[in-house]
Amino acid sequence: MKYVYFIGAGPGDKELITIKGAKILSIADVVIYTGSLVNQEILSYCKSENVEIYNSAVMNLHQVTDLIYQSFLQKKIVARVHTGDPSLYGAILEQITFLEANGIDFEIIPGVSSAFAAAAASKSELTLPEISQTVIFTRLEGRTPVPPQENLENIAKIGCTLIIFLSVSMIDEVRDSLLKGEYTHDTPVVIAKRVSWSDEEIFYTNVSKMCETVKNNKISKTALIMVGDVFNRKNRNFESLIKSKLYDKNFKTEFRD
Repeated sequence: MKYVYFIGAGPGDKELITIKGAKILSIADVVIYTGSLVNQEILSYCKSENVEIYNSAVMNLHQVTDLIYQSFLQKKIVARVHTGDPSLYGAILEQITFLEANGIDFEIIPGVSSAFAAAAASKSELTLPEISQTVIFTRLEGRTPVPPQENLENIAKIGCTLIIFLSVSMIDEVRDSLLKGEYTHDTPVVIAKRVSWSDEEIFYTNVSKMCETVKNNKISKTALIMVGDVFNRKNRNFESLIKSKLYDKNFKTEFRD
């Protein structure tokens, strides 16, 4: 049994946490959760007595790591709860390196990313045969810098499926960068706002109208931008769709002749 666990809480819906994550919450003595993003209903999985709950939205890194360290010394089980999956824009490495430097063992429990929740909510597949076999998760530069070679204009030259995080407040710049790459004014765009929450909204648009969609619906944060031909509604014709080889009746596998 370890004493420190990083848990991906999923995109919002309390039922999208993993069974393993919920089990750790049910035995944790100390829960540190990202209160600005994690649905507080997740805390219903915590044990009812003597659990200490802290909102890391009002804490700095030193306060978080010190709390984990002091709890570890007291042999308390700590659940550090992040939104979505902690490996994506989760700021966990700075906490991990602190734990490693102090000889504290830990475990990371993955979660459902908002990217996959958005694909599910829009009833989309992110990879389609002969349309896109590559998905890139990225963001625009804000207060957190982006390496120059990874600016959106460069990435847009690939022309694959893009999932753009943390950038809806800079929608004009997103559009301009896309048009400098392989995307056209007609390239489909899906805007997923507060995906999996009770007030979730999914907007289907294109590159030329994406800014209008965002501004008219007053979307300023907590939204993903998904771009690519995989979202083209014309692909939803069963007869004309280029289908996977996996289930082709003429395609042999080790399980099926």
